[in-house]
Amino acid sequence: MRRISPSSQLVLLVVLCALFLSLLAAGMRAPSGIAAASPSEGLASLAAATLPVASPSATSSHALPSAPGHSPTQTANATAGATPPASPASTVLPRPSLTPTAAPTSGAGNLAELLAMVPTAPEQRAGYDRSLFVHWIDADGDGCDTRREVLIAESLTTVTIGASCAISGGSWLSLYDELSFTDPSGLDIDHVVALAEAWDSGAYGWSADRRKRFANDLDVTWSLIAVSASSNRSKSDQDPSDWLPPSSTDLCAYLGDWLAVKVRWSLSVDAGERSAIASELAACPDTWRPVVLAT
Repeated sequence: MRRISPSSQLVLLVVLCALFLSLLAAGMRAPSGIAAASPSEGLASLAAATLPVASPSATSSHALPSAPGHSPTQTANATAGATPPASPASTVLPRPSLTPTAAPTSGAGNLAELLAMVPTAPEQRAGYDRSLFVHWIDADGDGCDTRREVLIAESLTTVTIGASCAISGGSWLSLYDELSFTDPSGLDIDHVVALAEAWDSGAYGWSADRRKRFANDLDVTWSLIAVSASSNRSKSDQDPSDWLPPSSTDLCAYLGDWLAVKVRWSLSVDAGERSAIASELAACPDTWRPVVLAT
């Protein structure tokens, strides 16, 4: 037998390797009609398969269903956003818009669900002093303090802002009693949950900084509201067992705001307060508020 030279052996080895690789590639080829996904498509498919899908009840908004009966002007002034579950008959939350900063948000609830999130505890007034809640402050340093920020945000017409944040040209509707104003001096900025009520309900154990943040809470639209001075002073520091808005059209919105504040700041209700709110639940089936917890 003729001996194969080393150079011929090398050529034969290369040919065999090429044949082997060709057969291997043919065996791994995808079946006809099935296209291989690109890396980005593969990652997208993986994310879609593994990330949870948020349910409608896990959304939050500053324009949520509430009780009917509010004017179109107020409705147009509310901030648009995702809407939690509610009946088709619901109308838009009439609370005017503020510009919120980032805050933890999880879900939304109707009045019954919000009330269930609030613990019951006796009130504790000992040690309360209004000066323990520092307000009004200029948190963002733009020259307008919290009072003026609320007035600017809640005006139904565009205001003119002058030196030292002097406000002119605005118009306001006091939702508590449906009185209209063009002069902001006739308005008070109401803490929906009064400072003394907050103290009674848990703020007595807070730090000075947390009390200040509560007293100037512009991060949500339901903590502070511009209302007539007379209605604010009539309300004083009373809870819903002793005072509700004279305007029946604002009842459900007010209770929604009240409970949203209590949930937001982890405050309690006393037995009389819980009973008074529970008695109004049937009248407000379509009132929802986001659960936005204060940090």
